[in-house]
Amino acid sequence: MEAKLLNRNAIGIDINPQSVSISETNLIFQCESISKIYVKQGNAADLAFMKDSKIDFICTHPPYADIIRYSKDIKGDISLLSVDSFLDEMGKVAKEAYRVLKKGKYCAVMIGDIREHGKVIPLGFQMMQCFLETGFTIKEIIIKKQHNCKSTEYWKKINRDILLLAHEYIFVFQK
Repeated sequence: MEAKLLNRNAIGIDINPQSVSISETNLIFQCESISKIYVKQGNAADLAFMKDSKIDFICTHPPYADIIRYSKDIKGDISLLSVDSFLDEMGKVAKEAYRVLKKGKYCAVMIGDIREHGKVIPLGFQMMQCFLETGFTIKEIIIKKQHNCKSTEYWKKINRDILLLAHEYIFVFQK
């Protein structure tokens, strides 16, 4: 939607067909724009339909491993994976992002850390490493403070002996 408002061409990819349908519906509005917006069901770990070095900017917000499940059984849904398997798949996503991105351009990824058995797992920094190992350099690390999360009340009720993870990272990588 923002790309259309900014008169930019965009490709949206999501593994969940329901999310693709919602996105297509949300794009049906009138504004003075000649942008071309494509929404496609697909997997960010396999962008074979895209040519090398053709994209100016990538923005993505992957799930945090299996903390909040995105589907029940969609093949390729990384929200169904344990941390190690999730990171393996994010390595594939990083390679595809690197391949399709133009030299010197940017890829922004928003992700947070998680907690298992009362211990923090620095998922954000582990995922960042996947992108660095692919060849990206880090341009910026932005810390976004969380407000009004759906799960906040759940975590407050479960365990009062832990601090809430009240931030996410926005990693800005450059090819």
